[in-house]
Amino acid sequence: MSKYSKIYFIGIGGIGMSAIARYYKFKGYGVAGYDLTPSELTHSLEKEGIDVHYTDDIDYIPKDVASTLVVYTPAIPHDLKELVYVQEQGYTLIKRSRILGEITKGQACLAVAGTHGKTTTSTLIAHILTESGKGCSAFLGGISKNYGTNLLISHTPTVVAEADEYDRSFLALHPSIAVITAMDADHLDIYGTLEEYRKAFKAFAAQVSGTVVAKQGLDITPADTKAKILRYSYADPASDFYARNPRPDRSGCFEYDLVHPDGVLAGIRVGTPGWVNAENSVAAAAVCLLHGVPPLKIKEAIGTFSGVRRRLDVQLNTPSLSYIDDYAHHPQELSSAISSIRNIFPKRKLTAIFQPHLYTRTRDFAAEFAAALSAVDKLILVDIYPAREEPIPGVTSEIIFDRVTAPEKILLKKEDLMDYLKNEPLDALATLGAGNIDQFIGPITELLKDRLK
Repeated sequence: MSKYSKIYFIGIGGIGMSAIARYYKFKGYGVAGYDLTPSELTHSLEKEGIDVHYTDDIDYIPKDVASTLVVYTPAIPHDLKELVYVQEQGYTLIKRSRILGEITKGQACLAVAGTHGKTTTSTLIAHILTESGKGCSAFLGGISKNYGTNLLISHTPTVVAEADEYDRSFLALHPSIAVITAMDADHLDIYGTLEEYRKAFKAFAAQVSGTVVAKQGLDITPADTKAKILRYSYADPASDFYARNPRPDRSGCFEYDLVHPDGVLAGIRVGTPGWVNAENSVAAAAVCLLHGVPPLKIKEAIGTFSGVRRRLDVQLNTPSLSYIDDYAHHPQELSSAISSIRNIFPKRKLTAIFQPHLYTRTRDFAAEFAAALSAVDKLILVDIYPAREEPIPGVTSEIIFDRVTAPEKILLKKEDLMDYLKNEPLDALATLGAGNIDQFIGPITELLKDRLK
């Protein structure tokens, strides 16, 4: 990297890209970039002295080709003028995943892969390492509520990385320890079939040098990797790491005794609610034990973990009115989130607002989405968030809506949501989805707080 003095990011506002941009800004490089739309993340980057613009305009690109490295996300359209320009002009151009691979070289890489649970688990690992004094740098797929950022920097040669399977990005990493949380079908626009998708996880496992900590039941075998394979689960005694006697308190946070290969760590209390977070904490504890963190330090740090924004993120919690937000955008994630929310707010009427993410994912999993969403008492379904995709004829939120069997359901345009909620009786409310549904978190929270006055 020494030959470059400037790094230009195409798609700088993405959660993974912004962490890398922050890292290189910290390292003293000239950092700038383009993104399609302003967001809380891009505003944060601008406050940190990074130039961000929102028009596809080649004039913003540094013209000294030899000293400028261009990093791009595969979510960017191939015909974007800036992308075409840097290709034609001979800039060195690399994908986000490859630069993360470069950063982690020569360091102990602790990576978390899987269809779901990646962000919370990797953020908790980073929190344990930081709080215990072991230290790490961390590139996270969400904003840690403990630290208010998606990037941690340390002089300790340990890097915690969220290993994203989209576009096979995680194959740029060669971890010493890796978690694999799930291999449920996703990104079929890239992989085509579930078999190809799972092959990529096996290829990732093959690149792990020390230990693979795989969720109990996943098809990762000694034929796939030379690394040691250990199993974890929420509460399956057949696993190497599991929660014994998990029990929720009144706030929905779980306490349990961690059974591990060297004994039992009793009385762990998870700082964030929901059984899903208890399961994620078992995986994080497993990695940290393997990395040599003292057990009592792990126990303390799990208790002080505040979670990740948009991951079972409690916005309001009173006996008469509660609101939780979650990034769930895959059917299995929705099922886990909804059952966790039921767990946190038992015997309450649960209303869920869901925004589907991507036309291809909606098309591929419409029946599975409907089955997961049918577990709420009332569904408010809004239009699809397209992200990087063009519309697909016949693919709308209706193909999910028509199959939902929840007791109550309504289909709404996103712009009509707040007006609808003003007159809607609510008890426990959840917003779910990976698109721009998060724009409503503040207004919804204020609306509910006004009701409590």
